[in-house]
Amino acid sequence: MSKESSFDVVSKVDLPEVANAINIALKEIKTRYDFKGSKSDISLEKEELVLVSDDDYKLEQLKDVLVTKLIKRGVATKNIQYGKVENASGGTVRQKASLVQGIDKDNAKKINTIIKNSGLKVKSQIQDDQIRVTGKNRDDLQQIISAIREADLPIDVQFLNYR
Repeated sequence: MSKESSFDVVSKVDLPEVANAINIALKEIKTRYDFKGSKSDISLEKEELVLVSDDDYKLEQLKDVLVTKLIKRGVATKNIQYGKVENASGGTVRQKASLVQGIDKDNAKKINTIIKNSGLKVKSQIQDDQIRVTGKNRDDLQQIISAIREADLPIDVQFLNYR
């Protein structure tokens, strides 16, 4: 009689919001006094951010401005993995940052462990880059969601398709 309820655990970055945050950050950089005459730039290439600035100090300032704008736009900064700083043309420095989309196998195993350790009667399946959690009791699913939220995961997760 009782129907199975389910939800999906996913990890996604909203790329249009990232593009909006980049545009807002670039507007702020153009008006800031400490960036006057600087060759600072932020661009989005597919799912990778490219930050370019005059030196390491300005690059850190550029990252701070970008992170502030991302947070204001509701984009999780946990899903940004910065690469190493490398020298670029014209005496500038460049840093690439990849936007992590999807849940990798290690994090999926961590989430499954959290679900199993809860002791609730739910089932979880890893489906490509997301996890489907099913159970008969909706209260159990709510407890699983709160347990996953409380866990200190290296990626930001969202809960979709709750039915």
